[in-house]
Amino acid sequence: MIYFSSPQLQQIENHAEKTYPEECCGLLLGTIEKDHQRVIEVRETDNHWTPDIMESLPNLPSSHHQPLSKKNRFSIDPYVLLQVQKEIRDRSLKIIGIYHSHPDHPPIPSPFDRAIAWSNYSYIIASLTKGKVTEIKSWKLQENQQFEAEKIKIVA
Repeated sequence: MIYFSSPQLQQIENHAEKTYPEECCGLLLGTIEKDHQRVIEVRETDNHWTPDIMESLPNLPSSHHQPLSKKNRFSIDPYVLLQVQKEIRDRSLKIIGIYHSHPDHPPIPSPFDRAIAWSNYSYIIASLTKGKVTEIKSWKLQENQQFEAEKIKIVA
């Protein structure tokens, strides 16, 4: 289970709608407790996707249906990840997840999402239809490399 406040989920929705028709992305900073994770901060990042990313990751699935672009792929700059990790260490926080949007697609992880996922993170996907968020789901990658839905709980 992953705990969010309403303003944190609203921040993800706003970021997704502002970025539409491209995918947005960002980091979830928080704490890990016995049976759940608690989001303390939602950190928006730029979508760093460029076509040469696929060339540097040859084992990732490609799409035969449409050209790859920020409209159907996202990437967070590794330098940003490193900087955020350094920054939050002193605050006793961790990166506990990543969020991104699926413009005009359901909030279900794609084969690409699975290929780049880490098992210790929660993956929040915001689905948009015609520029408006219609659903948000959370996923965790299991040991069998399949995603399992994770319950989102809203707290004050």
